[in-house]
Amino acid sequence: MNLPRLRLIYLAQFPQITRSLMYRMIKKDVTLSTIYQYSINDLVDQCHCPLKTAKQLHQYLSEFEPNHNNLKKLHHYKIWTIFDEDYPRLLKNIPDPPIILYGLGRSDYINHLPALAVVGTRRPSKFAKKNMYDLLAPLVNKDWLFVSGMAAGIDGYAHRIADYYGGKTIAVIAGGLNHPYPSEHLDLFQRLSKKHLVISEYPPHTRPERYHFPERNRIISGLAFATLVIEAQERSGSLITADQALEQGREVLAVPNAISLEQAKGCHYLIQNGAKLVQSTYDILQEWDELKQNWLHL
Repeated sequence: MNLPRLRLIYLAQFPQITRSLMYRMIKKDVTLSTIYQYSINDLVDQCHCPLKTAKQLHQYLSEFEPNHNNLKKLHHYKIWTIFDEDYPRLLKNIPDPPIILYGLGRSDYINHLPALAVVGTRRPSKFAKKNMYDLLAPLVNKDWLFVSGMAAGIDGYAHRIADYYGGKTIAVIAGGLNHPYPSEHLDLFQRLSKKHLVISEYPPHTRPERYHFPERNRIISGLAFATLVIEAQERSGSLITADQALEQGREVLAVPNAISLEQAKGCHYLIQNGAKLVQSTYDILQEWDELKQNWLHL
């Protein structure tokens, strides 16, 4: 029985816990054994926990046991913790890696290479589907994996291309696995969670919040050697993902389009600022060929 791991997973189910508080607690004691013995004042003074939260957390920690019902509820999920040897290697060295990931489906996909993050607008143009098919279908045949966020529009297209043509895909969702979003992708979620892989850093009972979406983007980019932006407006979550990819030392690729197209402006901005312009699948393959030795030996 791995008690430090169980303590961490149990702690993560506390409704008011934050990632920054968990990091502070782990920094104090990586096994969390001391933390579980803290008084309310210790939680306030040592972990900078607000008093109201500290009182609730102290009571919650006192109820821990390896067979606690909160842990039993998680038995059918694959769980990776930052303590685990099989923690995704591509996420180990990114800034602010997730402390815990919950998964449904093909857990072996988590370390698959080459992996390409594919992101874009929720309101794609009429050109988007054909462009995506032309660029991505040949990669499916070469055993590439696509990572995206299961959102409407470009994300959903990327997952469906991988699924339809017998490829591999990972969906990183905002909120917990018991609350897939958006509702119109429930059928896609069910398919991906059986044939592919769906992951989240939030406990399964967590409903999606607005701040979850930009947070999960760092995992999308972190699981791939490069992020491909298909269509995006100038101020969008896709550009946040591109920024996070650069911060993580990943490549950013962007597809150009008509200058009159609102959905092209974000991609053109990225290209102006150094992203690789992608006109064909060859451009993506060339990028991987130049960089793969850096990734295959991680």
